[in-house]
Amino acid sequence: MRRKVDSEAPPESDRFEDAPHPRENYDLIGHQQAESEILAAYRENRMPQAWIIGGREGIGKSTLAWRFARFLLANPDPLSPAVQRATNLHVASEHPASHRLEALSHGDLFLLRRAWNEKTKKHYTEIRIDDVRRAIEMFQSAAAEGGWRIAIIDAADDLNRNGANALLKLIEEPPAKCLFLFVSHRPGQILPTIRSRCRMLHLEILDDRQVQDVIGLIGPPWSAKSPTEIENAAARAGGSVRDALRLMGGSGLALAGKIEALTARLPDVDWARVHDLADNVVGRDATEDFEAALASIYDWLDRRVHEASGTHHLRDLARYAEVWDKIAMAARETEALNLDRRPLILSIFSNLSEAARH
Repeated sequence: MRRKVDSEAPPESDRFEDAPHPRENYDLIGHQQAESEILAAYRENRMPQAWIIGGREGIGKSTLAWRFARFLLANPDPLSPAVQRATNLHVASEHPASHRLEALSHGDLFLLRRAWNEKTKKHYTEIRIDDVRRAIEMFQSAAAEGGWRIAIIDAADDLNRNGANALLKLIEEPPAKCLFLFVSHRPGQILPTIRSRCRMLHLEILDDRQVQDVIGLIGPPWSAKSPTEIENAAARAGGSVRDALRLMGGSGLALAGKIEALTARLPDVDWARVHDLADNVVGRDATEDFEAALASIYDWLDRRVHEASGTHHLRDLARYAEVWDKIAMAARETEALNLDRRPLILSIFSNLSEAARH
């Protein structure tokens, strides 16, 4: 993997710190079955106009989406010998399509993601309708290079309702050789009318060894950590490379331990320790720790949701999903309005306690 961070460019909302962006990743760890499914659909010339690549955050969904887009732009004819003999979606980093995708200069690819707000020096909390309209303009024009026109929406969870409805109209009557790749951490939250027009591709979480392998490919500073620290982060990350990187930064592992101790007591809450946790994630310099704390809380909720799904306890599933949405909305509002994080942490554990009690 290569890391290309322009220090003068605004931060990218779909890049984790200065780790390689998914468009710069040429190795795919895991997900071979999903990759084979995509390749077979393309090779047999039965491509749907839209895919949802779903699964937990940080497991490689975006890397697969960019790998898919790169392959189509490098091989626009599904019946070509190169496509017919391909065993995966790999395209060499030296290929012209690779260079142009890395530079975001390909005229037939549009990336929809949360934009940077120059006024507030933060990313917008959602993908706005104005961003979607610019993508629609591309699809309403002729392909710049006569091949595929592709939109990567990363993440579809960030689309506001107006933007989602605008995309729906385009997907309902798509121009020829157009492809929409929705990257989603929670596909169930995508508009049902959009889901019904997409082919679902669900990616499983990575195992601990695969998480460690990806960290090794990403390189320093993460790969330079001690083997024990990398193993501990991978074991606690729940199959997510992004969460493993968060855990290895700042006080991530220590915070994860505190949250594990607090959630193990639920529905009882040790409020003294919750206040201590809140004190650890306030201030401008604690953003990384705040995100690591939220990731650990989402991880706990994710396990509860999967347990409820496996036992068909639909009331439990709905309750934890509702708490997840409530926490996510409050966290976005706290960051967007630059609010004090202490009340958020307190309200999170109040909500978790209520959900666990019932």
